[in-house]
Amino acid sequence: MPHKIQKIILKNLLLEKELRFSALNSENISSDQFTFHIKQLVSGGVVLKGDDGLYRLTQGGKEYANRFDIDSKEVKLERQAKVCILVIAKDEQGRYMVQQRLKEPYYGYHGFITGKIKWGETIQQVAERELKEEANLAGKLIFKGIEHKMDYTPEGDLLEDKYFHIVLATDLIGELQENFNAGKNFFLSKKEILTLPDLFGDVSNLIKAVEQDNIVFFEDKYEIKRY
Repeated sequence: MPHKIQKIILKNLLLEKELRFSALNSENISSDQFTFHIKQLVSGGVVLKGDDGLYRLTQGGKEYANRFDIDSKEVKLERQAKVCILVIAKDEQGRYMVQQRLKEPYYGYHGFITGKIKWGETIQQVAERELKEEANLAGKLIFKGIEHKMDYTPEGDLLEDKYFHIVLATDLIGELQENFNAGKNFFLSKKEILTLPDLFGDVSNLIKAVEQDNIVFFEDKYEIKRY
């Protein structure tokens, strides 16, 4: 987290394309302090001082500074929902591949393959990657919709806020990797899945989503007893 003086500099350079030192120091901070922090931003590649003496955000600096909420009284880094993939693999017998998560958080919970969408990845690419890495499978991938999932503690505190791009994988190729470093995989019928202990609250809705012909969008809040 940047120093509060650096936040002031970033805010000012977001609102103005370029500024001189005096204009950049809009709150009349002592010169030595202000100089120290602007040099930190320059050395970090966030701010550029041109030959004309004007300070500007670098390309990386623009992307970084744009993550801050500048409308609040105190400039702060904005938290945003995570953008993820969720892959539901279905075999020829109509069974779904379930994954027991064996890493924190949600250790021991049962659900489906999930993963973060990395910078520059398409939905197709990340679905292929996660299915291969976590189950050693490939298949026909069909986009089925989006889920907005929010997990809360019993006290009402938000734990996770995620958007899942739901992908159904059919016509599977490969030998299932039953165990991997963060969990276990196995195929079960829908009825068997719904009787599993520590089942993520959205599993039933996800199965309904992939069984429909149309693209779906749904969102819900879930209480997580054990995080």
